[in-house]
Amino acid sequence: MTYPKRSVTLKAMNIPISSRRVWLCRFVLAACALSAAPIAQVAVAQSPVAAVDPFIGTGPEGHTFPGATVPFGMVQLSPDTQIRPFKQSYKWAAGYRYEDTTILGFSHTHFSGAGHSDLGDVLLQPISGDVRLEPGEIDVPNSGYRSKFSHDTEKASPGYYAVTLEDYGIRAELTATARVGVHRYTYPAGKSQHVLLDLRSSIYNYTGKVLWSRVRVRTDGTVTGMRETRGWAPGRQEYFAIRFSKPMSSHELYDHESTPVEYKGFKTPGNTPQDTQSIEGRGLIGVFDFASSRAPLLVKVALSSVSEDSAIANMDAEVPAFDFESTHTAAVAEWEKALSAADITAPEPMRKSLYTAMYHSLLAPSLSMDVDGSYRGPDNQVHKANGFHYVSSLSLWDTYRAEQPLMTLLQPEARTSDLVNSLIASQQQSPFGILPVWQFQGIETWCMIGYHAVPIIADAYLKGIKGFDEKAALNAMVASANYAPYGNLGSYMKLGYVPVDNDGEAASKTVEYAFDDWTIARTAGAMHRNEIASTFNKRAAYWRNNFNTADGFVEPRLANGEYRKPFDPTRAGANSGFTEGNAWQYSWYQPQDEQGLINVLGGPTKLVAKLDDMFDQKVDPAKYADVEDISGMIGQYIHGNEPSHHLPYLYMYAAEPWRTQARLKQIVDTQYKPTTDGLVGNDDLGQMSAWFVFTSLGFYPVAPGSNEYVLGRPFVDRSVLHLPNGKVLTIVADKLSDTNAFVQSVTLDGKPLDRTFITHEELMRGGELRFVMSSKDQATWSLHPQRPPYSMSKAN
Repeated sequence: MTYPKRSVTLKAMNIPISSRRVWLCRFVLAACALSAAPIAQVAVAQSPVAAVDPFIGTGPEGHTFPGATVPFGMVQLSPDTQIRPFKQSYKWAAGYRYEDTTILGFSHTHFSGAGHSDLGDVLLQPISGDVRLEPGEIDVPNSGYRSKFSHDTEKASPGYYAVTLEDYGIRAELTATARVGVHRYTYPAGKSQHVLLDLRSSIYNYTGKVLWSRVRVRTDGTVTGMRETRGWAPGRQEYFAIRFSKPMSSHELYDHESTPVEYKGFKTPGNTPQDTQSIEGRGLIGVFDFASSRAPLLVKVALSSVSEDSAIANMDAEVPAFDFESTHTAAVAEWEKALSAADITAPEPMRKSLYTAMYHSLLAPSLSMDVDGSYRGPDNQVHKANGFHYVSSLSLWDTYRAEQPLMTLLQPEARTSDLVNSLIASQQQSPFGILPVWQFQGIETWCMIGYHAVPIIADAYLKGIKGFDEKAALNAMVASANYAPYGNLGSYMKLGYVPVDNDGEAASKTVEYAFDDWTIARTAGAMHRNEIASTFNKRAAYWRNNFNTADGFVEPRLANGEYRKPFDPTRAGANSGFTEGNAWQYSWYQPQDEQGLINVLGGPTKLVAKLDDMFDQKVDPAKYADVEDISGMIGQYIHGNEPSHHLPYLYMYAAEPWRTQARLKQIVDTQYKPTTDGLVGNDDLGQMSAWFVFTSLGFYPVAPGSNEYVLGRPFVDRSVLHLPNGKVLTIVADKLSDTNAFVQSVTLDGKPLDRTFITHEELMRGGELRFVMSSKDQATWSLHPQRPPYSMSKAN
């Protein structure tokens, strides 16, 4: 079989990209089955690394990511099971799908739960015996270089993956450092040994995606190269260096470009694939041959977005020797340290699910910088980071809600400060002068809506996180919010809303812009920049301009001021006025002003009735047939997509805590489980998992930038958070059980709480947050009004 043809026309990126949520299953949890030295654990004598079982946490589409990485690593090394034409690629957004039966090879870059996808760089496949240069047919044995495998031979844990390639009898093991993937291949005795490199292979592929590539065999046996692709991030360049623990006996370099090219230029030196030392083209394959030996072959692969020499420098710095075990041990230690931020006491299924969620939350944003500080920025030029680590893989529309607030709690000065510095640097280097929207490896994709780098910066600043230029941060925020050509911001600033006349996501944009603007106002106010604060406080109320008080819904609005008719609150998809959702999800999106929502609805009982109607509706699935990301539905509540994530907490603003607690139990019981299909949707680089972490602890950041967490109810008996400031926060749920699902009382350091929120400052002081759980009829605290969380508006 020839390499699959991939013909597709990329649709304009202003349509909702609705597939960002399902491929972290196996690796994600798989990565947590490794047994390591026990740490102090209240209920279970095993480490957090050992607590996460393999192959848990995928969404219904099966997007998975089993492989080897370290927390926030640049290399995320994983098997790829199929490379499909672009329009068929959604289910293989991670390159791996649990139901598949063959492995193409192991590539070094992947996303953790982004439905729209790319990457899959530098695919290696170890081969014994005859070498075939094409992937072949899945159902035709020996038709290509792919190999059958069985889940029975797979093992995955943080920093490690192993599998037996049945067609070759090869045991393949993977581990990684931040910038280097390390492979160990054990070949069967007496068989010839080869490693195939396929630079054509790419996740979300199509004919012509590889713009150019290069492979060079250097005199010392190091293989270097690069490729530039036109994918989700257009013009992205990836450089690599490969070294083998054994000398090559021979090599072959091929260009099997499938696209007819009128002009190919002149051939490089070499008469055969065997005597060609360097080759350039768009369909490159390398085969590297080794003498038969009982000793395993170790392969080191280093990456860089800057140059081949930078990739070599990364390798020399991080993995100077061919030592698989030491690299693996170091990776396990990094994961042990990261996951040990929380000691969880809970029944084993919940404990596995929760540590898995923590693991997912620590995969992105990922490092995108060489050891000398060099990186490629959004202008596609090389820059150098001074005093911080440049990070990318920024799924900001998702992660500003809970994933990044979780990092401000667990890793503020390190990861959060690095992220804010990276955002500021990207804004300063952007050709448009604005903050990233959805960026990876430094290159912007323009996917999704809003300017949600803004609340991430605001949340960090308002929580007192240091290590970045505060003036530059505010300048970057304001510049992004005032850049008229982006996302119809010109109309938004002029009219107070985005008109739907020529924008199919207009209503969503208005309410999301308004929230981002509120975080700018909060930041400017804290910096005593009163004029900026006043401007953006006004804009923060623009959510009202799309709220139709006649029916209680956010609705698309025309430039002439009228609401578009006819209006159907269940309409979703293209030109609905909403992004990956409909009016049932977006009408409650004003996290900065939920009291304002209560006021316009006519009181708290009206909000409760609306929320209950949303959760309890009978829904026609056909309404969402064309929106891939709609999953995990409970009535019109869609847990598999981010705009719904704060909604169960809104009962707290209406003085009905018990309803929040009941809805949270309904969601947790149905949307998370420790199995291979344990998530209802793709994880969106940690957001789905961070929601679960916060909710399990007993609180959630409904409005990042408020410095408040809205209380819910805990789902674990005891959590001990080892905070980065040296303090210890203990969260206890007394009498927790399936029947005791409601909060009877809440105390902070022994003092009763008469409010439905807790502050970031209180959490960072450490101490004890204690919930006493009971049945509903005994839940005194939950049945009586408590002081509500922050809102811009006051109660009428």
